[in-house]
Amino acid sequence: MNIPAIPISGTTKLTALLGSPVSHSISPLMHNRAFQYLGLDYAYLCFDVTEKTLPEAVEGLKAVGIRGFNLTMPNKNKIMELVDHISPVSQICKSINTVVNDNGVLTGTSTDGIGYMEAVRDAGYDVTGQEITMMGGGGASTAICAQAALDGIRHIHIFVRPSSRFYRRTLELADTINRTTSCRATVYDHDDKTALRQALSRSRLLINGTPVGMAPDAEHSIIEDTSLFHEDLIVSDLIYNPRKTRLMQLAESVGCKTFNGMYMLLYQGAESFRIWTGQDMPVDLIKQEYFS
Repeated sequence: MNIPAIPISGTTKLTALLGSPVSHSISPLMHNRAFQYLGLDYAYLCFDVTEKTLPEAVEGLKAVGIRGFNLTMPNKNKIMELVDHISPVSQICKSINTVVNDNGVLTGTSTDGIGYMEAVRDAGYDVTGQEITMMGGGGASTAICAQAALDGIRHIHIFVRPSSRFYRRTLELADTINRTTSCRATVYDHDDKTALRQALSRSRLLINGTPVGMAPDAEHSIIEDTSLFHEDLIVSDLIYNPRKTRLMQLAESVGCKTFNGMYMLLYQGAESFRIWTGQDMPVDLIKQEYFS
C-alpha cells in the first residue's frame, strides 16, 4: 500500500525504545508505519541504553518532552525506580515496558501481558479458567503471569532456577498474585522434573519465557523430553527468531499445537501505541507487512 510519508517537523512527537541491544528490533518499522498510515505526526527511534545509563537517558528524554517510550532488556525492572506512577499490573509483576509522559509526569505500565493474552486469542485459544505453566521469571514472563492472573487463569505453575537473579522476585510475584487475585501461583525449581511433569499434565498452555532456543543458539530447547507433553497441551515460545524453535518442533512431533512470540510483539506494541496516541494501531496492515 503506497501511503505518503509524514515529514519530520517542529511539532513531531517523539517515541522510542530503550534497551541493549536494540539494533535488531522491528518496533521502529511497526510504529512508524502505523503513524504514517494514520497520518500522525509522531516518530519512533531506538536508543541503546543500559541499566547504568537509563537514569540519565530518562531524564534527558523527559527534558526534551518525549511523548513516551518502550523498555526492553535489560531495563524493564530498573525503570520502576524512575517513574512517577505505576499501573496495577506493573505493581504486581514489578516490570514496565511502556512509559507515557504527560507534561513531565511519567506513568509506567506493562503491555507485555496484554499483548501475549491477545496473541493467545489470535491463535484461536481460550485458556480462561485453566492452568498454565511458565518457564522463566524475566520481565516478560512476570508480566504475562500478572496479566494471566487478572484475566482469570486458575493456576500458574512457574519454573525458575533458585540461582537465578529472578528467583526472589518470582517468589514475590507468586505471593502478590495469591494475595490479590483469585488465581493461584506456585513457584518450582527449574530442575524439578517430577513437578514439571505434574504441572504440564494439568496445564492447557506451556510458555517458554526464557531465551533458550533463540538464534544463534537455536539448537537448544528448554524441554527436551517429549514424554512431558500431551496432545491437549498448547506450546508457546516467546522467541520469534527462529520462528519455529526446537521446543515448538519437539512439541509438534507429538501432536501439540504451537505458536511463537511474534504476535505478542505486535499486540503489546499496539497497546503502547494506543496509550501514546489515543488511537488504535492498524494491526491488520502491520501484521500483513511485517509478520506474515
